[in-house]
Amino acid sequence: MHDFEPRLSVIRLRARLARRLSGCAAAGLLALLALALLLVSAVAVCAWSAWEAIGGGRPLATLMWVGAGLGCAAIALAALHALLRPAPQARGIRLPRPAAEEFFHLLDELAERAGVPAIDHVHITDEVNAAVVQRPRFGLFGPLRTELLVGLPLVHSLSALQFAAVLAHEFGHIAAQRRGWGGWGGYARAWWARVLDTLLGDAAEGDSLLGRHAARFFHDMLRLARVEELEADARAAMLVGPLLLGETLIELSRKAHFLQHDYWPRVQALRSADDASRVRPFREMGHGVAAGYAQAMIARSRELADARGRGDAFHPSLQRRLCALRVTVDPQPQAGASAAEHFFRALLPSLAWIFDRAWWEVSRIERHPMLVPDEGEAAGV
Repeated sequence: MHDFEPRLSVIRLRARLARRLSGCAAAGLLALLALALLLVSAVAVCAWSAWEAIGGGRPLATLMWVGAGLGCAAIALAALHALLRPAPQARGIRLPRPAAEEFFHLLDELAERAGVPAIDHVHITDEVNAAVVQRPRFGLFGPLRTELLVGLPLVHSLSALQFAAVLAHEFGHIAAQRRGWGGWGGYARAWWARVLDTLLGDAAEGDSLLGRHAARFFHDMLRLARVEELEADARAAMLVGPLLLGETLIELSRKAHFLQHDYWPRVQALRSADDASRVRPFREMGHGVAAGYAQAMIARSRELADARGRGDAFHPSLQRRLCALRVTVDPQPQAGASAAEHFFRALLPSLAWIFDRAWWEVSRIERHPMLVPDEGEAAGV
């Protein structure tokens, strides 16, 4: 463990926001459940009253009770639909432990050093990103299961040590915010966010009372997400050191910029120019990052230097994260084997074949989903 000390102001702010939003989410979920149960009871009362009205020969009262029952039933069904909307399932290719023993050994070591439970499942995705996801084992209930999502472009972009720093950041999320009741608080916040999204849809920022509540809740959730990133960085710095983590954040920002604004546009242009061409972007990604990145001189791009000052909705800016780590680094492009070659060499042909087939299915659209319109959008780690 490194002797990096996180800022107490960040920890206290995150804890205060998390408690308030978790309490708000729990209260909202319980209130909506109570409303749904009350409406179900009202439907039963209306049905009984309608039956009595029919027996008493009162057609007008019968229609009134039937109408009231149908209205209560419709609202109850909408509330239950919002409450029971399932969480998105982790997508990607499930990675079994025997297929990457050294990688899972690294995960076990980081989990032990961070003092958190081991990862339950690992999924390989096609994004320049890594993330941890927690959800109950049995749908809405049961013990929390932790899943790690690792993007194949990400492991092509970093060295083995830098990849370990990214993983330390993900374990930092678990250590700081997702253990015990903290994990359930995070799940409650995500659940309430899905409920609000279902109930309001595109009108989440409307003038209604619920719309104004949703706007405040989502605003504070984004604020909490950015603070959580800073705390996860601090936890990761305690595991791998702030200098390595700072170098990793810069390298990943540059490589993500290269992939989004150089590699993928060139691949899409080649595909558009020759329909018969069998472009294999994931098969060639390792060579493309190693050769094309250096040739593009993206590390010294003024455009990227300007973009470093901006973050996104879920992440602080790169400069803010480096300032919080109290480091100043400006590394040169890395040489040597990538994390993909180090940990997944035997799996790369199979993974590339699967993702290339999926890419070909969507490559007929005008823009590939990996191409982003915002020049300042950064990597998602």
